[in-house]
Amino acid sequence: MVKKYIVAIDEAGRGPLAGPIAVAAVAATANSKLLKNIRDSKKLSVKQREEWFEILKDNFEYKVVMVGPQIIDRIGIQRATKLAVARVLRKISRAIEFTIVRDISRNKPLVLLDGLLKAPKHYEQKTIIRGDEKIPLISAASVIAKVVRDKKMRRLHRLYPEYCLDCHKGYGTKKHYKMLKKNGVSEIHRKTFLKNL
Repeated sequence: MVKKYIVAIDEAGRGPLAGPIAVAAVAATANSKLLKNIRDSKKLSVKQREEWFEILKDNFEYKVVMVGPQIIDRIGIQRATKLAVARVLRKISRAIEFTIVRDISRNKPLVLLDGLLKAPKHYEQKTIIRGDEKIPLISAASVIAKVVRDKKMRRLHRLYPEYCLDCHKGYGTKKHYKMLKKNGVSEIHRKTFLKNL
């Protein structure tokens, strides 16, 4: 029997001054009891996010796509986010052999997206404002996107320690602006986000 899936999508890193945007897709065959107490990644501690990530990694199919600062600068954050959503859907579709649950009348995959995210038009989709707070599967996608992106920022910190990326993960904190003024803009920064610096 063919398994039927619902896919949820969320992003992390839309607003930072440095590093990529990460978009995660999580597939589930049903409303899993494993997700009963999950919450939006922003409402979890680092430790809680890491614990949830291990649960999700072991029990769900997921994929993450990152789009870096050069592409963000070239096409803008909105189009970069859209690009990442399309790419992550292609990856998750291949992983679950295109067996995403389909709307019988329209024969399109069902995708749940957080906030203002949109999937390509050929997907049956629903965008839910504050979906990461309301829909457990979207919360799961938010946790995966955040954990994977934070790991990437910690790796970038080892290459660019002068910006303290391990502390702020690229967001526009006072410390980050102070380091930018001291060290200048690097290749991992989004130059279009720093026009007023």
